[in-house]
Amino acid sequence: MDQVLSNQQIDTLGEIANISMGNSATTLSMMVNRKVEITTPNVSVIKRSETLDDYEKSCIFVQIHFVKGLTGNNVLILKETDVKVMTDLMMGGDGTNTAGDISDLHLSAASEAMNQMVGASATSLSMMLGIPTDISTPVVNQIDVDSVKIFEKSFETEYDNFVKIAFRMTIAGLIDSVMVQLYPVQFAREMCAKFMANEAEN
Repeated sequence: MDQVLSNQQIDTLGEIANISMGNSATTLSMMVNRKVEITTPNVSVIKRSETLDDYEKSCIFVQIHFVKGLTGNNVLILKETDVKVMTDLMMGGDGTNTAGDISDLHLSAASEAMNQMVGASATSLSMMLGIPTDISTPVVNQIDVDSVKIFEKSFETEYDNFVKIAFRMTIAGLIDSVMVQLYPVQFAREMCAKFMANEAEN
């Protein structure tokens, strides 16, 4: 890991994630009308082929592109059951209506929740990096974990190393889960450089 990112860069990414995800938790809490808590994130560097090792069957993949301030995109991975709970809460339910398969309604709700959460995160980033940042509307897909793993392990690209930020998210006794954020190491380095430059100026 030290060969890919320095300890200082790892610490910086953890600090950035901690602040930005704290704001995201506040935003999500308002959307689901429940207390949302996110723990201090765990930052690691993994191979792209390892990104879905924590998931079984299928999961919800949320891709967010930066359109201002930073170059690239990042991904949030959610468990299907968590998306169902969040959707039910957003619709005014008590979070227990989670029967059935993932529907377009669930994907739409996940997109809206992540749009608001990552929007809050982008606002935090603007302040921490000292530059305006903006994101595109999230692209949300339900993906089959096994088929993607087979596909990923069959080839490598220049973006083979990814930063994995895992944080435990709890919602009022309904969700106790790990949410994962992923982005290429190149993106992480750019973010660290801008963060450190902004710190040096202030």
